[in-house]
Amino acid sequence: MDSAESKKRCCGRSFLRGLIPLTFIYFLLLTAVYGLVVAGSVLLLGAIIGDWVDKNPRLKVAQTSLVVQNCAVIVCGILLMVVFQFKEQLDELYNGWVLTCCYILVISIANIANLASTAMSITIQRDWVVVVAGQDSSKLADMNATVRIIDQLTNILAPMLVGQIMAFGSNFIGCGFIAGWNLCSMCLEYGLLWKVYQKTPALAVKTVKKDEDQELKQLNSPKELENGQGPVEGSQLMNETAVVKAELAKKTGCCYQMMEPLRTIRNGWVAYYNQSIFFAGMALAFLYMTVLGFDCITTGYAYTQGLNGSVLSLLMGASAVSGICGTVAFTWVRKKCGLIRTGFISGVVQLSCLLLCVASVFAPGSPFDLSVSPFQDIYSHLIGDSSLPEADHPASLLNIDAQGLLVNISTVPPAEEMPPLQSYLSVSLLFSGVIAARLGLWAFDLTVTQLIQENVIESERGVINGVQNSMNYLLDLLHFIMVILAPNPEAFGLLVILSVSFVAMGHIMYFRFAFKSLGRRLFLCCSPEQKAQDLPAAPSSLPTIV
Repeated sequence: MDSAESKKRCCGRSFLRGLIPLTFIYFLLLTAVYGLVVAGSVLLLGAIIGDWVDKNPRLKVAQTSLVVQNCAVIVCGILLMVVFQFKEQLDELYNGWVLTCCYILVISIANIANLASTAMSITIQRDWVVVVAGQDSSKLADMNATVRIIDQLTNILAPMLVGQIMAFGSNFIGCGFIAGWNLCSMCLEYGLLWKVYQKTPALAVKTVKKDEDQELKQLNSPKELENGQGPVEGSQLMNETAVVKAELAKKTGCCYQMMEPLRTIRNGWVAYYNQSIFFAGMALAFLYMTVLGFDCITTGYAYTQGLNGSVLSLLMGASAVSGICGTVAFTWVRKKCGLIRTGFISGVVQLSCLLLCVASVFAPGSPFDLSVSPFQDIYSHLIGDSSLPEADHPASLLNIDAQGLLVNISTVPPAEEMPPLQSYLSVSLLFSGVIAARLGLWAFDLTVTQLIQENVIESERGVINGVQNSMNYLLDLLHFIMVILAPNPEAFGLLVILSVSFVAMGHIMYFRFAFKSLGRRLFLCCSPEQKAQDLPAAPSSLPTIV
């Protein structure tokens, strides 16, 4: 059920790789725009997407999201095929504006695909899975873990496959393969969704929030007038009816309709704040504010430390194995200690492992040097100063990826041009901490995911998860800005310390949530949790803000 999200990630990487033939500056600009557009769109529209998921039938939402996402990817693939085939001709038309418009169109359509993928992820992973599992918490945990393992494996294998096709074929062939793959898989996924829907009758029943206008119309019913006991009461009811009609007339005006999306966004964020699992959700969002992952920031830093592609591929494989082990451990620890304690334990494990990363900042071989200005590399590029010796221009870590924003292109000079390090202790501690921390990271992610699934009422699952995605993207965007401000290797240690600090703040938030839910029983790891006492009741409905 997570194949749509995996395909989106694979295709995003492929499209960004397709821009490699451009100059680095143009490429960096395009990928930066793509990343900012994607993050900004989900940040602003997350609540609206979730509200749309809540207000429409499950099958309609899943099918619409699936078709829009895959069709958008197919169109992007076809456009890029045209660009790669006729790039020189397009570049000559109107001083290159036609080619620029093509890239803008690709970025816009890719953003639509990402928004559709977000809706697909919310409805399948946050709603359908809960309904299929029923009231069985253990079954829900097993399903979440299984979906996560599939997601991790596809995120490893899919880029490898597309990368090989583009390496031994061409970008044109790669984009054609992606477009054809999405066309075929869309039909298969559509059939599988229909089959799951037919085998689970509960999916056809969905609790939807009552429309405020409908409630006001009920006050207008003739039965209320018939119950009047005299002329005075009847006239009062008529006056009240007139007031209600006036209010409805105002609400149906043009201005009211135009403000509806803003009210939806505001209602969604207020509802998210009022949830009993608010601090748990915030804790998960804070974990996105980090450079300690196998994105291209850390990859670029690794190249500056003398590691080659072969070693990095082995480290990525070890990271994947560690993440799968953390996913498996989640189901076992949850059965022994309970769901809330699992999040607390996984947080302690993650923070303990990340202390190795902090130690790497001060270990021998670390380039950490606060005497070098973090803005030196940006300043030298802006003023075009070539008078400085090459050694004074540290390799930039500012790269953009397919998803969040950082891509596998680096300004790091070739390995043979870089002096050998005196010690590899620092980089060894860094990657040991990053790999080991994946155990706690994935277990914590699954814990918060299931807490949201179990403690948010059905009619609000979409909007709450939409706001959660917005929070995740907001912190991810802040981490991207943080790297822009300090892109040189000498400042990477500062980024590591800030990343661990944000992760620690996130787990402090989760500790507050867990201690409020369990009290001192939180530290009794073998004591069974009583679900009825774990969390306060979730709000019955979205707050109405007119």
